[in-house]
Amino acid sequence: MSQDFPQIIPSQQSQVEENLLVHQTTREFYDEVHIRSEFQQYCQWYYATAEHHRQELERMRGELNIFAWFRRK
Repeated sequence: MSQDFPQIIPSQQSQVEENLLVHQTTREFYDEVHIRSEFQQYCQWYYATAEHHRQELERMRGELNIFAWFRRK
């Protein structure tokens, strides 16, 4: 009967194990690629946000500080 369905019933156990290992390795590779891609996007967002905050800080330092007038002694 196994001659009738060779694609359904593997002939050797080692072939099944090899196929599962290849699948597992492929899955781990794609998971790693996905994780690194998400991390890279996060880093780009973080650096862009930090640069925006630096620019805002410089702009705020150049503005007139009204609260300093009230704190003068």
